[in-house]
Amino acid sequence: MVRAVPLYGYGIITVALAAACSTQGEVNGTATDSTLAAPIEASPTEDTRPVVLFVGTSLTAGFGLDPRQAYPAIVQTKIDSAGFDYQVVNAAVSGQTSAGARSSIDWLLRRPVAVLVIETGANDGLRGIDPAELRSNIEAIIIRAQTQQPPPVIILAGMEAPPNLGRRYASQFRAVYADVAREYDLHLIPFLLDGVAGLDSLNQADGIHPTAAGQLILARHAWDVLDPVLAQGQ
Repeated sequence: MVRAVPLYGYGIITVALAAACSTQGEVNGTATDSTLAAPIEASPTEDTRPVVLFVGTSLTAGFGLDPRQAYPAIVQTKIDSAGFDYQVVNAAVSGQTSAGARSSIDWLLRRPVAVLVIETGANDGLRGIDPAELRSNIEAIIIRAQTQQPPPVIILAGMEAPPNLGRRYASQFRAVYADVAREYDLHLIPFLLDGVAGLDSLNQADGIHPTAAGQLILARHAWDVLDPVLAQGQ
């Protein structure tokens, strides 16, 4: 299947979805397998500004909302307002696990990336995937990204496991992000959903996906870390 999707700063980009590959989809908050796997073809009006690439799940894709309400799009407006010369590309896939993000990173990095924002693990937590596996997948994404020359600045978005999986699992899950950020000297968003998770007023009816108001808070968390990174790169 081939479809055209708007990726901010690139204009309309044609993305081919190979039927033979496993992708991550999501139905009513339940993760199902479905994955993005094909080269990007840019339009003739291709934006040549350095790329801030968001790799993520439905949280970053803006599930249930207009794409312009997803926090990466809001971050683009902040970038423009600050006068930074960067374009945001939102490559998030609803339902994607860390394994799916790992399998797609080669494809995503076929074009140079200045800053890579990694938001993954929410669906791992919903599935109860071993935190050691989550860590292995995140590390593989980082190691692959660091082979790019020059390597991108990497920002890792922290995530929390659902409380019903127990304190031990939640503690191990949470530690993955801080430990990986420390080991690889990454910039860390401690918890992307801080101030949003569990609040009915900031989440859609499924209780999982942020509303437009919730996305504004996610954008603020991302911008707090991204702003000084971009300022240093100017």
